[in-house]
Amino acid sequence: MKTYVVGNWKMNFNVGESSIYLHKLLKNIPKYRDLEVVVAPSTIALQPLSLQVDRHILKLAAQNAFYRDYGTFTGETSFAQLRGIVDYAIIGHSERRHIFHEDDKFVQKKVAAAVRNRIVPIICVGETESERAFNETADVLRDQVIGSLLDVSEEDLDKVIIAYDPVWAISANRSSRLATLDEVADAVKLIRETLEETYGKDVAANTPILFGGSVNPSNAGAYLTVPGVNGLLMSNSSLILSEFTDIIKVAKRVQS
Repeated sequence: MKTYVVGNWKMNFNVGESSIYLHKLLKNIPKYRDLEVVVAPSTIALQPLSLQVDRHILKLAAQNAFYRDYGTFTGETSFAQLRGIVDYAIIGHSERRHIFHEDDKFVQKKVAAAVRNRIVPIICVGETESERAFNETADVLRDQVIGSLLDVSEEDLDKVIIAYDPVWAISANRSSRLATLDEVADAVKLIRETLEETYGKDVAANTPILFGGSVNPSNAGAYLTVPGVNGLLMSNSSLILSEFTDIIKVAKRVQS
């Protein structure tokens, strides 16, 4: 199974800055055989960057899209419009869930739309600090995992990635703390058990699961050694060229 290093740029970099960063990044990383490097720029930068990127070295992801392919939805961008521009899409990120109030049903429709348009969804799941405090982590993760995949056919289940992205460990959260390796291991195990109970052993074993939560060059290697973790999703470190390239190198060393 591949190892994934995914950088979510969120609402940072304009088009020119994105192009310059991508140019430098492409010069600093080689082509890897079993390591997939992905960056998610803002929507406005995706199309010009798609003409610049070397997809043998790096892939593009969307940060968001709407689940309807076409229609009267002012201000939205559909997965159909992104087809051929991106290979991946981040769906269900905690900021989309909690700031923009996207519930499991909305995430479910987006996942189906991504798969329908041959874009691999990176489905973010994770509990809040209060949900963890009240021992609701298992219920939240099960609901989010199963809910997000309800409209995905059995033959398409191999076209999804899940990212455990606990809200309480995200650096933008003022009360955040780093997740321990045991906490990550427990959550990843729970996600795989949920997949196995619902879809069988093959799906559980072959679905890539990433970890996201204040990942940086100092802790990336440790998180990648957690059983069942197949890659990393990060934001802040992906905005700093030296840190992002260091994490990519760490991922390759761990993989080897």
